[in-house]
Amino acid sequence: MHVVKVSSNSCIVREVQEQGLLRIGELSRRSGVSPELLRAWERRYGLLRPTRSPGGLRLYSADDLDRVREMQQHLAGGLAAAEAAALAGQSESDAVPSLRVPDTARAELAAALDAFDEPRAQSTLDQLLSEVTVESVLSDVILPYLEDLGERWERGEATVAQEHFSTTILRGRLLGLARGWGRGVGPLALLACLPGERHELGLMAFGLALRSHGWRVAYFGGDTPFQTIDEAADALEPSLIVLSAVTSDRVQAALPQLQALTRRYRVALGGGGVAGVDPSGLDVLVLAGDPVAEAARATRLVRSARVTQP
Repeated sequence: MHVVKVSSNSCIVREVQEQGLLRIGELSRRSGVSPELLRAWERRYGLLRPTRSPGGLRLYSADDLDRVREMQQHLAGGLAAAEAAALAGQSESDAVPSLRVPDTARAELAAALDAFDEPRAQSTLDQLLSEVTVESVLSDVILPYLEDLGERWERGEATVAQEHFSTTILRGRLLGLARGWGRGVGPLALLACLPGERHELGLMAFGLALRSHGWRVAYFGGDTPFQTIDEAADALEPSLIVLSAVTSDRVQAALPQLQALTRRYRVALGGGGVAGVDPSGLDVLVLAGDPVAEAARATRLVRSARVTQP
């Protein structure tokens, strides 16, 4: 190969171009953010993740540019800089790759729980969580298992003891995964079951999925009185209140209180109970689908609302 002698600066520029990397001046030009502010965002919030050339130049990737643009959108929506940076830092390019849950995983978990074998059930969950994301475990294993368990119980194919044992094990595991979900700088969601409602595993799964999208979670659990919800909302001023019930009678009984709550806060209703009630007279977000998918949808809608607010 013929070697051409060039200056070191020319070599650096050519290397940068070949790798698709940007120097800070070009990053500034493409994003419209001054180099000084870009350096401040990098230093204070870790928003940018540069590499270094052999000559010591800090080089930025297309992912860095995407994060800067996303942060600008959040700032335009009225978020504080620290909160905007935290949300921008959880872009899709940074997400953990979605790996396929083994086909036998749900059957293995069901067999262990049905046999009251707590160590085996915990070991199965440990193995899954070491291989795939929490969201995959929820969507592909835990939530389908709970749905199947409920159907088997209604048909008389699962005992009350099996239902209690399984939900107790899974509730404890989800609470363990939820530890620290109130920390951070993202938007705050207040989660509670409607008065009289004690089925909370779907709501927990929703909260865990919300956390993966940068939310903080204040969780109040099953059978939460409206006075508690009101007091907590006034103290915390959440970006979203999510209330859950698995039967429509719980939702129907709560309609007057829900109407009052929606005058002050953005409210969402989740769980099987929303299917049997017409919410057209309520200004609420209905979350009737899979909790993990609904957490992603709620995040998009709330972010969009914040960006478009005058």
